[in-house]
Amino acid sequence: MSEPLQPAEQQPVQQKIGNIALLVADYDDAIAFYTTKLQFSLVVDTDLGGGKRWVEIAPPNSSGSHLLLAKASNAQQQAAVGNQTGGRVFLFLHTNDFWRDYHAMQAKGVTFNEQPREESYGTVAVFQDLYGNKWDLLQLNQH
Repeated sequence: MSEPLQPAEQQPVQQKIGNIALLVADYDDAIAFYTTKLQFSLVVDTDLGGGKRWVEIAPPNSSGSHLLLAKASNAQQQAAVGNQTGGRVFLFLHTNDFWRDYHAMQAKGVTFNEQPREESYGTVAVFQDLYGNKWDLLQLNQH
């Protein structure tokens, strides 16, 4: 038998965001885009039956949250593919070398919505994934 848990007020809060669901039209197209154009790793690809899969991808050498590729399964979800945030930047891809990644992504045909710019917080440019979701490629300034 395990020990009873301590009362909640004595336990420090420890949480993290494990996965972020990203609606996609097709698992394989999405995997191909993220792994070839953005150099993400395919972390998990498990067949759940009935046309569903559990697919997690992550940026190279990342220890943070994973993207869970979720295939749209009804009209409402299909309408949201590529526009999960109503046209705002959805995800922020932090990098330790903006120009390396910017040029590599450009060479692989990734669409950038703007020229890179220097902001008070770092170097940034908005790009689109294969469905049109907006992302920031971002290198934060050193503090």
